[in-house]
Amino acid sequence: MTTKHLPRSRAGQRGVGLLEVLIAVLVMAIGLLGIAALQATALRNSQSSMERSQAVMQTYAILDAMRANPEAARAGAYDYAVSSSCAAPGAGSLAQSDLSAWITALKGSMGSGACGGVACNAATCVVTVQWDDSRASSGAADAAGDKTQKVETRSRL
Repeated sequence: MTTKHLPRSRAGQRGVGLLEVLIAVLVMAIGLLGIAALQATALRNSQSSMERSQAVMQTYAILDAMRANPEAARAGAYDYAVSSSCAAPGAGSLAQSDLSAWITALKGSMGSGACGGVACNAATCVVTVQWDDSRASSGAADAAGDKTQKVETRSRL
């Protein structure tokens, strides 16, 4: 007995090409979302790096002013503690005027939450700049609940 082979119906194959395209679009969309997240992270880290560079430049700015007035710096006229209010001191002396201009420049370049401090002993000064860096960490605080970053520069006058 001979069997006759009948051609198979293509009805079971319909829509397979469309399904493959749908899966390819889904994979592409997930890849593009990953690229967008990577770009956002790079942008946050770039902003944080720029703020850190500005903080270092600001420490050098006040150190340059102190080197121009070393007697007052050694006498403690530039000493200024970092505080939560970070109000600029009055402009009575040259040192106070330098500090006031420096605090104003800090707030102007790094935001209103930025603050700086200076502590000098006989010949060594430590300049501290701190600022809110919560954007770089997506608003998350560290283990101590702090969202601020700090840069310290030590220099001999």
